[in-house]
Amino acid sequence: MSDPVDIFRTEAEEHLSALESALLELEQRPEDPELIALAFRAMHTIKGGGGMFGFTELSAFTHHLETALDKVRNGLFPVTQELISILLDAKDHVTGLLEDPVLDQTQILIGRGLLERLHALIPDEQITEAKQTTAAQSPAIAPPGEEGDRVYRIHIRPSAGAFRDGFDIFPILKELQGMGTCYVTTDTGGVPLPAELDPESCMLSWDLVLVTSQGAEAIRDTFIFVADEWRIDIDPIDIDDDQCDRIGEILVERGLIARSQIESLLAENPRVGEVLQQAGLVTESDVDAALREQRAIRDTRERGARGEQESLVRVPAARLDSLMNLVGELVIVQARMQQLAQSRDDEAMSAIAEDLDRLTTELRDNTFSIRMLPIGTTFGRFRRLVRDLSRDLGKEIRLETEGAETELDKMVIDRLGDPLVHLIRNSIDHGIEPPEQREAAGKPPVGTIHLAAEHAESHVVIRIRDDGAGLNTGAIRAKAVERGLIARDQTLTEEEIQGLIFEAGFSTADRVSDVSGRGVGMDVVKRSIQDLGGQVGIRSEPGRGTTLTITLPMTLAIIEGLMVAVSEERYVLPLSCVEECIEVERGSEGKRNGQRLARVRGDLVPYLSLREWFAVPGAAPGIEQIVVTRLGEQRFGFSVDQVVGQYQTVVKRLGKLYEGTAGLAGATILGDGGVAMILDAGALAESLEDEVRTRGRRQTGRPPTWTE
Repeated sequence: MSDPVDIFRTEAEEHLSALESALLELEQRPEDPELIALAFRAMHTIKGGGGMFGFTELSAFTHHLETALDKVRNGLFPVTQELISILLDAKDHVTGLLEDPVLDQTQILIGRGLLERLHALIPDEQITEAKQTTAAQSPAIAPPGEEGDRVYRIHIRPSAGAFRDGFDIFPILKELQGMGTCYVTTDTGGVPLPAELDPESCMLSWDLVLVTSQGAEAIRDTFIFVADEWRIDIDPIDIDDDQCDRIGEILVERGLIARSQIESLLAENPRVGEVLQQAGLVTESDVDAALREQRAIRDTRERGARGEQESLVRVPAARLDSLMNLVGELVIVQARMQQLAQSRDDEAMSAIAEDLDRLTTELRDNTFSIRMLPIGTTFGRFRRLVRDLSRDLGKEIRLETEGAETELDKMVIDRLGDPLVHLIRNSIDHGIEPPEQREAAGKPPVGTIHLAAEHAESHVVIRIRDDGAGLNTGAIRAKAVERGLIARDQTLTEEEIQGLIFEAGFSTADRVSDVSGRGVGMDVVKRSIQDLGGQVGIRSEPGRGTTLTITLPMTLAIIEGLMVAVSEERYVLPLSCVEECIEVERGSEGKRNGQRLARVRGDLVPYLSLREWFAVPGAAPGIEQIVVTRLGEQRFGFSVDQVVGQYQTVVKRLGKLYEGTAGLAGATILGDGGVAMILDAGALAESLEDEVRTRGRRQTGRPPTWTE
């Protein structure tokens, strides 16, 4: 990401996210000064960056918001619900300005309306008063060394292409000058002779000494949009007696201040070194040597601190995807090498294959870790969703999150957001009851949605739990009978009835809701989770609430699989859904409506013959292997000729000819160069169930299911 404007947009989006989080927290803790300061800093940084990169309208709009937050920061206006609502709406408007800085008529009207709401809440004269109060309350910039001030040595060296990229140093210098007393020196040593000068290249650098009451973090925020392109050194200097004169010497050497001014400044506060010299205890050379040693130690320590800060590098996601693809190819080559070594009686080759296997595994794991992000990046967006929808519906709902630090592949996180939004909207709309209904049921008026994530071996488990009314299984059953999904006299467990909400278009809602309908689109949610290689299940207790459980693989690029064979064809099932493998004698299975059933630990488990499903030629063996998988609350089997064993599977996309084929999730290249299809167990089970229902309707006039 080398385009400066793209860098600004990315950084600004992060600040807007931080702003939204701070505002939502302020609703719960309206007097928290740290949250107020965080919101102010985020808006201040976006405003400054917008001006620097030509986002004129964005900068002008955020200036009003910054001024209002400054008034709150100085205690002249309280944090109110109305103010939070205005600022959240303003944040959405800023997001739009960030995506498209050219205003259309709609954006102009939205921005004007927001400012009218803001100025109605905080009149212009109060905003002016806030500015004056800020100036009055700001600590006076005192000479270096006065208590409360800090001194920083700052070196700025822009990239050679800074001017071509649209960077401007002057807004940055103006920002720094607003922080305190700033002494600036321009270094022209890098400027070549006129004949060699490129007028579009930046050859200048700047050295500053900044005396300010602010911390290093505030200074770094000034450079946040150029930090990846420019060299920025910020060196804090401790203020004590033997440091002040050193600051003075720096200013004298640069011609910024006369030595007489330094002497006058220190007349009443001499250095420790001078006191020691006056007493004849040390010489001037001793003091100078001690100062040089102290500076060297401090420089070493500060370079280490800067090294830690600079260890974070922004990398485009496309590069990570490319790296992951290369690692996947390496895993395939490693598998081929291992198979070759096993086929030959060569100890040296076997040793090399083992080393390659170890190094490939380490490289794979390290590459995975680069792509991993905390799932909290997705959780953050739901707080705003819960706040806005609960207000629209007249409900009081609190969102609790747990396990936000749980890491998941970025690709999975990007595709997980929409299904989670749908599930949470369902909980808000038809899960949590209105306050009066909750109180009548002996519940607190404020409902709770608990969103939690945790690691479980090579998977991530996400649970969405609400303390609402729970599912109405009677209504679900009646609707299923009405739609012909089950027979009126059919026996189903509570779990099986609840699972019916994942049928396509299933809903028990009597009205069409603008927000959601319990069950509407749940089949889409289930399909989306299955496309990610995951599973979704539901448990509900009447009057106590509903829990949805999503199980996902941590990554989609390389999975652990179970390889099976049918004649010469090989297939891979995700190991995450495999429960056990059993043997059955061919012909001993039970059948109902043409569906094979195997008895597994006392239960009848439906299963599918991969030989028949994929029309693999040849005769089946006398003993079949059945791989039993667990799909949500149900078990389902696949009969094969042979279970080959566990296999590290690099997932490859299918070509256009096979994309969308039911039951196929991808393909992988094997160690011998052959290809194995990766099976989508959930899709295969659903396809077979649909076929069984269709066959049953033709034969009996009613839809059978596996559980009959």
